[in-house]
Amino acid sequence: MKEENYLFTSESVTQGHPDKLCDQISDALLDSFIEQDPDSRVAVESFAKTGFVIVGGEVTTKANIDIQNVVRNTICKAGYNNPDYDFDGKTCGVIISISKQSPDISQGVTPTSDKEQGAGDQGLMFGYASNETPEYMPLPIILAHKLVKQLANLRETNELDYLRPDGKSQVTVEYENGQPKRVHTVVISTQHSPDVPNDRIKRDMLEKVIKPICSDWLDENTIYHINPTGKFVIGGPVADTGLTGRKIIVDSYGGTARHGGGCFSGKDPSKVDRSAAYAARYIAKNIVAAGLADKCEVQLAYAIGVAEPVSIYLDCFGTSKIPEEIIIELIKKHFPIKPAEIIKELKLKRPIYLKTAAYGHFGREEPEFTWEKLDKVWALRKDASI
Repeated sequence: MKEENYLFTSESVTQGHPDKLCDQISDALLDSFIEQDPDSRVAVESFAKTGFVIVGGEVTTKANIDIQNVVRNTICKAGYNNPDYDFDGKTCGVIISISKQSPDISQGVTPTSDKEQGAGDQGLMFGYASNETPEYMPLPIILAHKLVKQLANLRETNELDYLRPDGKSQVTVEYENGQPKRVHTVVISTQHSPDVPNDRIKRDMLEKVIKPICSDWLDENTIYHINPTGKFVIGGPVADTGLTGRKIIVDSYGGTARHGGGCFSGKDPSKVDRSAAYAARYIAKNIVAAGLADKCEVQLAYAIGVAEPVSIYLDCFGTSKIPEEIIIELIKKHFPIKPAEIIKELKLKRPIYLKTAAYGHFGREEPEFTWEKLDKVWALRKDASI
């Protein structure tokens, strides 16, 4: 049995991190295709390095968009709009290699008069929820996301004029009896202009970033590592190659829950890597909010071209108030689990995806994030007699 007293760490990254930049490019393109043609089939990945971005993938759509313009605008909005950063959305090269979706895939996914829409690929997806925070998320990942969002706010408002787009956070939480007790360690690494003293960065990060976000969890023993190398001037795609889909744990639950391995960004909702992961979060969150369990992890698995999941798995980690097999029956009764049902219930054929591509796909009260709604709570409580 797992120890009840332990340390657990999660990380997040800013929108200017090179991998996150590529996620945003891929999702900005997805939004542009879906905005004109909601039935677009999109699987787009991006690669960024010094001076250029490569966009590749498979797209079948009636939309006609200016891919170059979408890519450049996204880079600039992420903060790379200044030639002094050595990577600038206005001047970098954009290389495009996009073909149509394979008809072999399309015939298994596209619904017909005698066949319902099948899953866009095989795979297994996980959703998770916990009652340890108001967001029904693990505390380490929620704090990590809020730290990098605060960094972005200070940069965008120019309150700290030396901040540059790239950056990372990491939060270690001490758990006692399975519940978060305190923040043990905070790590902040932020890209900055070359003329700012490290002492000022440390002071500003502590007073303007860490304390406003983590104050309820800090104590005199909390450890801080702020720009621990002593210098972070060179950043973004110049310092590190960026690639879509390389921050899947940042995107989900910070390592607390399992992950099926497939990324979200750049994929239209026919791809269950994305839509079923959202559905699994929707299920888990409502189960916990209904009081059926304190923690809940849901796995949905699919075969390509087949609508019905091949399996539904549930783990409440010993916290369920009713037998888990009964909860699985409630899932089948109350939640969408076939691809077409998920897409319809969660309204996924909308240009909502760019917003998901930084600061996490879960635990955010955004009107577009329909998988965060708690509209099944009362039905679950009624059927479970809780």
